[in-house]
Amino acid sequence: MGLDVSIWAAFTAGLLSFLSPCVLPLVPPYLCFIAGTSLEELTGKEGVNPAIQRKALISSLLFVAGFSTVFIALGASASLIGQWMREATAWEVSIGGVSFPVLTSIAGIIIIIMGLHFLGAFRIGLLSKEVRYHQESRPVGFIGAYAIGLAFALGWTPCIGPVLAAILSVASLEDSVQKGAGLLAVYSAGLGLPFLLAAVAMPQFLKFMSGFRKHLGTVEKVMGGLLVVTGVMFLSGTFTTLSYWMLETFPGLATLG
Repeated sequence: MGLDVSIWAAFTAGLLSFLSPCVLPLVPPYLCFIAGTSLEELTGKEGVNPAIQRKALISSLLFVAGFSTVFIALGASASLIGQWMREATAWEVSIGGVSFPVLTSIAGIIIIIMGLHFLGAFRIGLLSKEVRYHQESRPVGFIGAYAIGLAFALGWTPCIGPVLAAILSVASLEDSVQKGAGLLAVYSAGLGLPFLLAAVAMPQFLKFMSGFRKHLGTVEKVMGGLLVVTGVMFLSGTFTTLSYWMLETFPGLATLG
């Protein structure tokens, strides 16, 4: 599985995860919590304080590093397990007269199920159960910000869980642990980059968020639709065909894998 197509899908999935209904509205309080400051100080309503802005940015970087650590480890593990299964069995399934490795078919089915979950066709109880990390006192400095990032990755299942499961399914098809880990690193970048931008431009972010709230439901449906289409592409072999086409059309993409 070439990373040339998957890398863009993973980054887009990260961005959509950030814009999901249970992540976007909580960005301001999370930023205030990990930076140990108030929203007024962070937005500069009491005057711009470079020290506070710098602390917020560093805390955000460590927060992103925390959840990236978990996601990358999961990506590497998924690839390792996928390699082991491919070596242990040569099972294939035939769809429309075309044979596919059984792992590719399983990944396609999982991705479609996650997409239907987002579209509301049915709800998977495990993915709808919200597990968050709660702490009454603020974290101790920058180490605490990293720890909160770890907890975020381990406990925030309602919105990022289905997308993360889909990305891990793709990672399990990669032919090396490095590529699987890289795929989740790209997903983490898509999720983390907007968080860092919010940390350095909180007033602008709050303005954007106030206008974007009405589109949160649409984002969830778009996520579901894209996942279903991706799953169908896996089952039909179109994803692999698209990968080869992009490599032929844009040879420079090969360096990304």
